Amino acid sequence: MYLLILILSSILFLPVTAFTTEITTALSLNDAIRMAVEKNLDVRAELYNSAAYEADIKRNRAIYDPMFTAQTNYSDATVPTLGSPISVAGKAFEINAGLSQLLWTGATVSAGFNNSYTNTSSNPYDYWQSSLGISVVQPLLKNVGREATEININVSRLSKFASLERFNSRLLSTVAQVRTEYYKLHSLREERDVKNISLELSRKILSDTQARVKAGVLPAMEILNAEFGAVSREKELIDAERAVSDQVDVLRLLLQMDTQTGDLKTVDTPPRNPLDVNEKDAIQKALNRPDIREQKRNLELYELQTKNFSQKSRPDLILSASTQSAGLNNAYHRNFDSILSIDNPAWSVGLELKYPLGNGAAENDYRRSRLKTEQTSLQVRSLEEISAKEVKAAIRGLAVGFKQIDVADRGANFAEERLRAFVRKNEVGLATTKDVLDVENDLAIARSNQIKAIVGYANAMTTYWQVTGELLEKEGIRVIEGDADKLYSAIR
Repeated sequence: MYLLILILSSILFLPVTAFTTEITTALSLNDAIRMAVEKNLDVRAELYNSAAYEADIKRNRAIYDPMFTAQTNYSDATVPTLGSPISVAGKAFEINAGLSQLLWTGATVSAGFNNSYTNTSSNPYDYWQSSLGISVVQPLLKNVGREATEININVSRLSKFASLERFNSRLLSTVAQVRTEYYKLHSLREERDVKNISLELSRKILSDTQARVKAGVLPAMEILNAEFGAVSREKELIDAERAVSDQVDVLRLLLQMDTQTGDLKTVDTPPRNPLDVNEKDAIQKALNRPDIREQKRNLELYELQTKNFSQKSRPDLILSASTQSAGLNNAYHRNFDSILSIDNPAWSVGLELKYPLGNGAAENDYRRSRLKTEQTSLQVRSLEEISAKEVKAAIRGLAVGFKQIDVADRGANFAEERLRAFVRKNEVGLATTKDVLDVENDLAIARSNQIKAIVGYANAMTTYWQVTGELLEKEGIRVIEGDADKLYSAIR
């Protein structure tokens, strides 16, 4: 009867926390997810890609930065004259400045102020010659308009958006991994407690068997059966302890926790409540998953490039226009006054046409870009069909997982009743010690199946939220573009 009371009390108080002198850190699921989001190295590394694309955007926007140029030159030369022994000596000095600006139309506007001073022995006068002018070069067919001018800016921008979606995918899989590993640690601890209780029961059976053999009630062979049962369960407990320690290391690495935190104890238990799902709504949500959004961003990028390559296959027709005011005088201030009074105006306008015969390079760039666009479109459709299949499989997994909990609960209850019956039969000599140990082992297996069923259902929930793309929202996680911008701004 004492053995039966011990078994019942052990079942009643499952799970039992094993005694340990090591420092133990209590860890909730929310804290685990928060630490993974903030500290996981793979997640942090992925965000650097988006920050790098921000640098590309800023770099490509620099095409609109005004360009200032300055030039100065001094020369002193003596040039021989053909048929004459007299050489011509001359000195010249130049100082020029200019400013150019690219416009969104593709035009380049330039302003220039040029000055030159000349003094030669063949001319009794030295003089200054200056000009102040402005010019415009505007493409009319090829490379015209904002889309063509800002193509690299838009490519970098769309690449950054795609990179942020890739970061979302990484975050989604990491959060799913945290949930899975967290509940795995919970299940391994539960199974370790089951093994511990099983060992305690086998040792009590061994003690009672030794007493009964000594009293002559049982044959000596029963002691060997009881000892073998106790040793087997001791080995199982050692294996379970190792599995728990290994899993603690897995979780600690995933969360980037310091080893000084010691052992980790899971606070939250896996959910057992039924999850209400609608297949049609779930499939619709899955179409907005980060991996599908990333591929759609890539499709948008390739479509933009295809349009740009189509424009580049046109002839290159360039309109150029310029106007300037010039001055010439031996005194610089009079020369400059002549420029301001526009005494010597000049202007010009012209067209330039360039078109490679055959134009094979531009046409094949366009064809290749079209092929890439159509390929990406098919990949988007494939991802959407795969997501629908994954959602249906996840829903089936939820249904099966919930049913398995009920089956495992009933199996554990039956195993408990069966063990009680065999203990009573053993007390009256109708069952051997080996029979009791076998039935007790069946109870341990049933308890293990019960734990696995509960954790399996929790993992099925995680899988469902992952394939529908809802997991980050469920955990209150939101990624914004500013996260990458802050990382970009922090670099010095």
